Amino acid sequence: MSTLSDAPLTVSPEVADALSSGTPVVALESTIISHGLPKSEALGAARRFEQILRERDVVPATIAVLDGRLKAGLSDDELERVATEELPKLSVRDLPVTLGRSGSGATTVASTSFIADQAGIRVFATGGLGGVHRGAHQTFDESADLTVLSKVPITVVSAGVKSILDIPATLERLESLGVIVLGYGTDEFPGFWLTSSGQPLDWSVPDAPAVAAVMESREQLEMCEAILVANPLPIEEQLDPDVHDRALSEALRRAEEKQVEGKDVTPFLLSTIVELTGGESLAVNLKIAENNISVGADIAHAWARQ
Repeated sequence: MSTLSDAPLTVSPEVADALSSGTPVVALESTIISHGLPKSEALGAARRFEQILRERDVVPATIAVLDGRLKAGLSDDELERVATEELPKLSVRDLPVTLGRSGSGATTVASTSFIADQAGIRVFATGGLGGVHRGAHQTFDESADLTVLSKVPITVVSAGVKSILDIPATLERLESLGVIVLGYGTDEFPGFWLTSSGQPLDWSVPDAPAVAAVMESREQLEMCEAILVANPLPIEEQLDPDVHDRALSEALRRAEEKQVEGKDVTPFLLSTIVELTGGESLAVNLKIAENNISVGADIAHAWARQ
């Protein structure tokens, strides 16, 4: 029988040294680099994400799959590959197939969480979480992010889920799956591009040490479910709500008119919203990622002190 040590996982020397010495580490996903940004901007953004952590004395561990290896921490050349090559998007179910073919790919929230956990990383900063899709009562369309977070004891900093999803249903699923949701300085779930979705939360924490305290309690209870830190974008940086509502409504109308279905729905809606907002939604995406990475750094420091 294989063991965890047999897994085709490569932890970069920098990340390995940090983990062994207790230096704070934050995992970063690679799908936002390879699929979430124009190729002309992706590499610069990827380097900036890592630099935000380094400036806060935190070691970045960008996660990807390259040449049949799970990678926790990338060299600059590897980061450039992720940003410039045409890589598939990999969720957890895609990992065995990709490894079996010695392939490469960019990792989603689900697969990043899985690989980070195998590497021993406990804090992960991303943009938005996947969730329950609109109309899921008929299509059963739900992101694997949710089920993976019910099995992996990682702390994910996210600005909620995108408003193209069914936010109330997503929160219900997170509750059913036992995922802990903490509002970071808020008692309302963020709406990704918007500071608030209007959905109330049961639990709120004021700062990073409070998150670390919950992480410690989870460890003591030997629970395996993730903690989702719902971190809202400052209201002055959110997408204009009127612009957001008009763009979302029109994007949903176009998707229905063109009968877009299945895995094509999300990229269609997101690209349409970028078009309808004149690129504003994309600019807000970057602010969201940077804001979450900064909070992830604070949590990683607080966790290292625990």
